[in-house]
Amino acid sequence: MTTRDENILEVCNLRTHFRTDDGLVKAVDGVSFSVKRGETLGIVGESGSGKSVTCLSAMQLVPRPPASHPTGEIYFGNTDLLGLTEHEIEKLRGERLAMIFQDPLTSLNPYLTIARQLTEVLEVHRGATPTAARRTSIEMLERVGIPDAAERIDQYPHQFSGGMRQRVMIAMALLCGPEVLFADEPTTALDVTIQAQILELIKDLQTAIGTAVVLVTHDLGVVAGTTDRVAVMYAGRIVEEGTTAEVFANPQHPYTRGLLESMPRIDTPLQKTLYAIPGLPPDLGNLPTGCPFHPRCGLATDQCRKTYPDSKTVSSTHRASCWEVEANE
Repeated sequence: MTTRDENILEVCNLRTHFRTDDGLVKAVDGVSFSVKRGETLGIVGESGSGKSVTCLSAMQLVPRPPASHPTGEIYFGNTDLLGLTEHEIEKLRGERLAMIFQDPLTSLNPYLTIARQLTEVLEVHRGATPTAARRTSIEMLERVGIPDAAERIDQYPHQFSGGMRQRVMIAMALLCGPEVLFADEPTTALDVTIQAQILELIKDLQTAIGTAVVLVTHDLGVVAGTTDRVAVMYAGRIVEEGTTAEVFANPQHPYTRGLLESMPRIDTPLQKTLYAIPGLPPDLGNLPTGCPFHPRCGLATDQCRKTYPDSKTVSSTHRASCWEVEANE
């Protein structure tokens, strides 16, 4: 087996499809990317582009059925996660692989106290005593900004606000110091002050133990300030990938340019109308032929309508899938 010392996570041609009453939905359709130790990869795109399903597939948490078993390869070091049994993946989840879920309301068990849901992670994966696990859990709650953590840890999820539940989910994911952290909209429900604290906490974890982070977000400002590389997803595929600096300074795909132009900027005149990408994301169960972005693209040609574009090299660290891109092979 090939040694993958540089990349802690390597996703190769991942496909996750859902069988529904309306047909086959190709939520993730040939996604490939890699993440190095201590690196942060941002995955951006509109809702429904396949970002969350990509992360759930790596954690083997997609519901089957209606999803078919993900195909392709997802290497965690030298281990192919898609080849593991449920028992084997359970040993990794929560300790070496962790995920901050998008919806804390449905991710926390309403029947268990916050204390039980946190301490269980340490007791199962680290063999901690109940006393030690409780102490560590309180410390982590304090670090994510929960006031009066020693008292509130014995409360139930319904006694916390949405933002507080989100912080509990973040604390749970960080408890064991994971090697790979999937963060699915981790700061959506938080105000900007707490958001900055959480992002700094994740950054500290990376510095301390080299955690690789896959950050799913709609906030391009967060991407610009915290990620090393960015992958832009549309209709279940990555349409552009590169270093964050390159993609922001020289976006190649029309969809990427549309996302960046729709961001409010501090130097934008007040009278200028904020740009909006025309149309809606495609139905993943009934994708158009060719490039799925062509119905919304002002540069679309007959070639775009007929054939999906190959990935073209812009630089050694920047690629995009668009017929209009000038390849630099």
